[in-house]
Amino acid sequence: MSMMTNLFSVFDPTTSVGMSFNWLAMTLGLLIFPTTKLVGSSRITNMYMMLFKSLNKEISPILLLENKVTYIIFLALFFFILWNNLMGLLPFIFTPTSHLVITLSLALPLWLGYFSYGWIYNFKNMLAHLTPQGTPAFLSPFMVVIESVSSLIRPGTLAIRLMANMIAGHLLLTLVSETINIFSFSSAVVIVVLQILLIILEVAVAMIQAYVLVVLSVLYVSEI
Repeated sequence: MSMMTNLFSVFDPTTSVGMSFNWLAMTLGLLIFPTTKLVGSSRITNMYMMLFKSLNKEISPILLLENKVTYIIFLALFFFILWNNLMGLLPFIFTPTSHLVITLSLALPLWLGYFSYGWIYNFKNMLAHLTPQGTPAFLSPFMVVIESVSSLIRPGTLAIRLMANMIAGHLLLTLVSETINIFSFSSAVVIVVLQILLIILEVAVAMIQAYVLVVLSVLYVSEI
């Protein structure tokens, strides 16, 4: 039981060393990113602009003409999620996106906003999405129920997907690091190499999960 408690303690937001860096990690990006505009060109700012332009090319064609102003929201959401995912890889800083209260707080208001807007201002189009084109008449009632449930669970699936991937990666890193105490010292080199590979994989997962959440949200908005 204590093994499981120690294992999941990495997701405890109350743990701290000296001072708590837990929730501070969420706000550091809001302080650092704007100040990068005040300094000259650097590798970090160039990488930031490269990601910005690439994501803009992905998002902008999907949105309708009247919705393109909202792509700024999705760009900001991408960098906010990416920042929190990457900050969780630093020592003594937990991952905010590994908690459902954070991921659901990001996905639910966004879904509620465009879902309410669609039913208020584009009622006929929202009804049309409940019965896909070519659906037989006798299957229409079932398709309405299925599509309604699919629309209602969207914020939950977005939040749980991000949370589960962050938890899985960090648990894997923790389990591998715990094996140093079990095996001999000669195996430490293999474990360290494996840890480095896992960290590289976690960086990729952090970027992919931020991209997936934003792109899926854009696709949902484009249906309005």
